[in-house]
Amino acid sequence: MAMLPVAQLYVRDVPDLHAPEEADLLQVLWCPFDHPIMPKTALFWRSAATVTDILTAPPEPPAMQFDDYLPEPCLLSPEQVTEYPGPRELSKELREELGDWSRWRAAGADDDNPYASEPELFYRFSLSVAPGWKVGGWPSWDATDPDPQYCSACGNRMDPLLSIVTFEEGDDETRSWFPYGEAADEPSPGSGHFDPGQPTAVQIGSGYDQQLYICPASPEHPHTELMQ
Repeated sequence: MAMLPVAQLYVRDVPDLHAPEEADLLQVLWCPFDHPIMPKTALFWRSAATVTDILTAPPEPPAMQFDDYLPEPCLLSPEQVTEYPGPRELSKELREELGDWSRWRAAGADDDNPYASEPELFYRFSLSVAPGWKVGGWPSWDATDPDPQYCSACGNRMDPLLSIVTFEEGDDETRSWFPYGEAADEPSPGSGHFDPGQPTAVQIGSGYDQQLYICPASPEHPHTELMQ
């Protein structure tokens, strides 16, 4: 069964991507069937200079469990942002401090801010865990409490590698995460699909995210994945 390409990332575009020696390209593929509740991914670290036989179109499998597992081609424009851990990863004391609007006011926040009456939501939506597809960063914990992942080969705590999400940012609550530049207002050439909130047309489960984790000691150790 042919695997489907999900993402192709160059180290030159994503400086925080820790690749094995001599590799400058990461290719993420998946099987378009649940294993057991989401597609099974495979990582390929390569040297772009050695990739000479380039296919004009990737092979498609004869069948897929869901059409939502066939990504719509998208051109990435990486943008580096600063984010902070989700509320569930903070201590009780720190969450209480973040819920005190007087602290935000002392830092320059205006009392006309729509989050003045719910400052904990100001932190959650405007500062912590950038939404959308992303490399690295802080993982989102919506379905479960934080669940650290450990490498099956060496026991090291693993780092987030890639978040494959159903929906991009696009509402007023996540406005601070809107990318720079003008949003597209029509489909890409040759494509009939156009949904700014779901540009890849990928859907994980009923609208979840698929998180990939990698070992910091060696990118070639087996990776792991979670649904959130």
